[in-house]
Amino acid sequence: MTFKRWKLIISGRVQGVYYRASAQAQANELGIVGYTRNLADGNVEIVAEGNENQLKKLESWCREGPPAASVNSVEVEKQDVTGEFASFGIRR
Repeated sequence: MTFKRWKLIISGRVQGVYYRASAQAQANELGIVGYTRNLADGNVEIVAEGNENQLKKLESWCREGPPAASVNSVEVEKQDVTGEFASFGIRR
């Protein structure tokens, strides 16, 4: 299983709607490691490591988000795997 690392930037109404907590739950369900955090510009960032199938499922979920969210776009940047994560967390 080849691990990959994706950075996703989610824009829209994604802060204050439990997006990070919901993303953490989804990542844990999929077996992905990394983190999510709010950005100063109102977007949410997710850095995730997993296999391509897991990451595609996370990306698909990100396009919908939790019920209170309204997602405008999801940008994906593929990065080099670092292996620095043991779990998926929320950063502040």
